[in-house]
Amino acid sequence: MQRDIFDADHDAFRDLARTFTAKEIVPFHDQWEEDGQVDREVWRAAGKAGLLGMDVPEEFGGGGSTDFRYNAILTEELVAAGASGIGFPLQNDVVAPYLLRLANDEQKKRWLPGFCSGDIVTAIAMTEPGTGSDLQGIATNARLEGDEWILNGAKTFITNGILADLVVVVARTDPEAGARGFSLLVVERGMPGFERGRRLKKVGMKAQDTAELSFTDVRVPAANVLGEVGQGFIYLMQNLAQERLSIAVASVAGAEAALRHTLEYTKERTAFGRSVAKFQNTRFELAEMDTEITVARVFVDRCLTEHVTGELSVPDAAKAKWWTSDLLKRVVDRCVQLHGGYGYMLEYPIAKAFVDSRVQAIYGGTNEIMKEIIGRSLVG
Repeated sequence: MQRDIFDADHDAFRDLARTFTAKEIVPFHDQWEEDGQVDREVWRAAGKAGLLGMDVPEEFGGGGSTDFRYNAILTEELVAAGASGIGFPLQNDVVAPYLLRLANDEQKKRWLPGFCSGDIVTAIAMTEPGTGSDLQGIATNARLEGDEWILNGAKTFITNGILADLVVVVARTDPEAGARGFSLLVVERGMPGFERGRRLKKVGMKAQDTAELSFTDVRVPAANVLGEVGQGFIYLMQNLAQERLSIAVASVAGAEAALRHTLEYTKERTAFGRSVAKFQNTRFELAEMDTEITVARVFVDRCLTEHVTGELSVPDAAKAKWWTSDLLKRVVDRCVQLHGGYGYMLEYPIAKAFVDSRVQAIYGGTNEIMKEIIGRSLVG
């Protein structure tokens, strides 16, 4: 089915993203998986190519376009190439909205140029060892002392955690205020008491530098508070829909890539004197997956269109996230089966997709949380 949500400018940007990925990422990604993180220079190369901060105003070095379809295109091209270690979507899709909507003029001048050039790698620290998707259970806290916030606590599963120069930390600043007791503090590399723990060894996405972070009496200047004190939880709720849409975009792209690899393999692989693709069961499996992926693609494209016009609802973003990430799991599993024993060998793209894709149903809020959001929108 022909996609109709992109114009000529989008197509040109896709060519740029695809060329960049083929030249600057694909040849090195295997080594980055061995290293457990990407080379920092790829961030600067992406900045020079205009692949960071597409929606940041041009005065700060960004692309000046608020059209989220450019973000989606970059994500699709990274996923199609199997570049699961690249944290650009986290920077562009998740962190950028906080800086653009909440940072004051001084903060924007201080952070956004480096954000767009790739000299500043960012992360957001929500999850804690004991909280998971329960954001209201956050224990990391900060108390005001003069013109500084004294920050203490620990975060885990933080994407870009090792490379990050700037981390948006969700902290409890008023233990008596409930949901209005959280604030967003920006912690910068080199602040005393800010430590990186171990680089976490994950099942998949091995080139992605996921880490534990700890904060021990970190003195965060009041000038590093994003938005208003006490509004942090509200800000999170306002921005999570875009993060979930980003996951949906990646999930559909991942399912499409898995099917493409499997179609090629089954056409070339022979068994009992004919290609695997010629067996009826194989054709039925391929047909079912292709149909489900097409249906998911149409829904996600509609969500993208609504997000660009500011009409995407929180429940619809949750629907897109849980449905597509579950679909990705099903598709990849079926594709491994169609590969037979070779589907279990990491030298084949489908095996890497198998281990890389499982987390999509977990991060950004587990799919159980997504169903709760949808359910509450239906029954109150």
